[in-house]
Amino acid sequence: MSWKPGDARETRDAMVRVDQAGEYGATRIYAGQLAVMGDRTPSARTIAGMASQEERHRAFFDAMIARRGVRPTALQPFWDVAGFALGAVTAAMGPRAAMACTAAVETEIDRHYLSQLDLLGEDDPELRRAVAEFRDEELEHRDTAIAAGAETMPGYPLLSGMIRAGCRAAIALSKRI
Repeated sequence: MSWKPGDARETRDAMVRVDQAGEYGATRIYAGQLAVMGDRTPSARTIAGMASQEERHRAFFDAMIARRGVRPTALQPFWDVAGFALGAVTAAMGPRAAMACTAAVETEIDRHYLSQLDLLGEDDPELRRAVAEFRDEELEHRDTAIAAGAETMPGYPLLSGMIRAGCRAAIALSKRI
């Protein structure tokens, strides 16, 4: 059987590609935040814990990309710089801004992973299990960020809206490019 555009394999490949890109971007955001914040504050220790989970998610999708022969996004060098810059800038604005970044990103990732779970149904149990598990951890990150004062940051609605729009654009681009 030959592959045709629009088939289930193309959809799953796009899921794996965008999920790997997203987890990679998350590791770069946290790297930027930690580069500015160091590792001595409670906020930095919280971020380091979340970063560790993101590294595990990225490693899973790196392996899945290799095992399944999925083409990674060509935008990875851009996400490297953009993610680090977003992390560094929000950390430079203060701990609540760093947490606001996390809350915004994880809100979009929740929506993204929930959409994938709906599309997957019972197909591809390996991918479904990973997306469900990682979604739960991303929700923990969001809730942690909110508990740490993300929503009390001055200008939160504007910053959150901009970051969320950027996430939606990154998701759409990374599926295709």
